[in-house]
Amino acid sequence: MSTASAATDETNKPFYLRGNYAPVAEEVEAFDLPVHGAIPPELNGHLLRNGPNPRNGTPEHWFFGDGMLHAVEFGGGRALSYRNRWIRTRPFLEKDVDLIDMSTGVADRTVAVANTHVVGHAGRVLALVESSFPTEVTCELETVGIYDFEGKLNTAMTAHPKICPDSGEMHFFGYGFMAPYLVYHCADAQGRLIKSEEITVPGPTMIHDFAMTESNIVFMDLPVVFDLEQAMRGAMPYRWSDDYGARLGVMPRGGTNSDVRWYEIEPCYVFHPLNAYDDGDDVVIDVVRYPELWRNGSGSFDSASLHRWRIDRSRAVVSEQALDDREIEFPRINEHLTGSKHRYGYATWNPDNVSGVSTAIVKYDLESGASQVHDFGPGRSPSEAVFVSASEKAAEDEGWLLTVVYDAADHASEAVLLDATDITARPVARVALPQRVPFGFHGNWIGR
Repeated sequence: MSTASAATDETNKPFYLRGNYAPVAEEVEAFDLPVHGAIPPELNGHLLRNGPNPRNGTPEHWFFGDGMLHAVEFGGGRALSYRNRWIRTRPFLEKDVDLIDMSTGVADRTVAVANTHVVGHAGRVLALVESSFPTEVTCELETVGIYDFEGKLNTAMTAHPKICPDSGEMHFFGYGFMAPYLVYHCADAQGRLIKSEEITVPGPTMIHDFAMTESNIVFMDLPVVFDLEQAMRGAMPYRWSDDYGARLGVMPRGGTNSDVRWYEIEPCYVFHPLNAYDDGDDVVIDVVRYPELWRNGSGSFDSASLHRWRIDRSRAVVSEQALDDREIEFPRINEHLTGSKHRYGYATWNPDNVSGVSTAIVKYDLESGASQVHDFGPGRSPSEAVFVSASEKAAEDEGWLLTVVYDAADHASEAVLLDATDITARPVARVALPQRVPFGFHGNWIGR
């Protein structure tokens, strides 16, 4: 094949099969990885990342590819190992397995590509996708299998559970295209499912994430709605609606559906909140807000920026404030502050608004209004930055940001550690990885 023909074939592929979106074909492992700089001796554990990596064929959407985990292990001031593994889900192991039985309309929650996030709770590591049950894995990336909380979970599970830093409880929800459309769940610190509560919403919408404060759970009922015709075609089954409306639901932690109070907001979409907290009787939520999403199909994403919602419950109104105009995504905080007032936040940023991928990480000081930027340079794209605290007693931003950076010039990836107190400084360490890590979704630090 000529160079011109190869270039044409590459251009004709959907974006999620080109460049660093393209899947890798091999599972590899390597030990004693080369390090430029110094690994902090306090880092003992695994940086795990998850994302779609289709094994065969062309999925109808970026979100549909088989899940693949990547793990970088740190300990004793060294980068001990790297490995990547497909998650051995039913769609990976079986042919022609469908999430939805179109003859009955019933979803099979064991059909889980498990390609969105990975979290640790109560001694288990769970790979998540919001359409299905969790898939349990190990830090060595072996697949244990579907986990349904000993048969007590009967809905899908969000890819974004919230773990209370005080109680150790894991709060989460499941949504579906058939009633019940939204169900809230809570697991205790030992991982036992102790509460499931149906939350009444008008119809089936895509609820990717939610927020939690010390006293409240906040649901986002936003106008990206289920479309049966698109589902029948095998396409992304959600689209923008001008008719559905937008609102926030506040439920006291430990409350029930009858306790939920709903507050209308301007139509928009949010994949990811940064954090939320109680401020007196008000509830404050910082989010990455899209003015709209998928009006003309789900093949592209509009730009989103950091906004703050303040729910004034005494007056039953929500005020909205733009905190920044930069195009960001994948917001993270020091998760010791989950549900409490935060000062700092971190997100990936696309400064040129052209390439479609980020080349920088921004740190927000939401108390002073200042920000810092670490720009990795042209063609170097960071993933979501995971914050790892220096110690349990450390200051809010005392720790490191761990990210995986793709270098287009070398078509290779490295793990990069930034000092979270000053992300403008040179990286603390850079770890060359033996395998390119495709652009994915989310990751986490699983400490020992």
